[in-house]
Amino acid sequence: MRVESQQENTLGLRLRKRRLALQMTLSEVAEAAGITTGYLSQLERGIAMGSVATLQRVCTVIRLNVGDLFNEPNTDSSPVLRFVDAARKRFGNGASKVKISPAHFDHLEVLLGQFEPGGNTGVEPYTHGASEEILLVIEGEVEVTVDGVTSRLGALDSLHYRSDQPHRVTEATGTMPATLVWMMAPPTY
Repeated sequence: MRVESQQENTLGLRLRKRRLALQMTLSEVAEAAGITTGYLSQLERGIAMGSVATLQRVCTVIRLNVGDLFNEPNTDSSPVLRFVDAARKRFGNGASKVKISPAHFDHLEVLLGQFEPGGNTGVEPYTHGASEEILLVIEGEVEVTVDGVTSRLGALDSLHYRSDQPHRVTEATGTMPATLVWMMAPPTY
């Protein structure tokens, strides 16, 4: 048995923390990733260091970016996240989202969505993971379709569903922007 390095220990701890946040067993993750349960246990304990291909397969199963395993933990002690510093990502048609929960949160993820007039999450409904999800409209009006059922929501209305149910969001008026918040537990992005 060899001595584990700090990076391997951190990598393993991140894998384990994420797996537990998703309430997945060692066997479930190992089987889906095509490795043995014992090998995954060794990765999590820092006894073994997986190849890039193995880490990619494991990370795909636990819905984590491989790069997140190697990033230095955030040492900034400030709990304040500045919106102006957040990376805005475009998606769908006329829509963008900003992650407003810290990257190190393993049990909750919060995204702010902004829709241009008529903007939407895409033509087709989509799914991601199997989390509990709440959509809260901050301003404007949206139509949310979950499992083929469409609901129109205005400011401060909310809707809850599981993220493995096909869903789609559209700004409803065609003339005004809409802002909403998605909250997911555990994270799926």
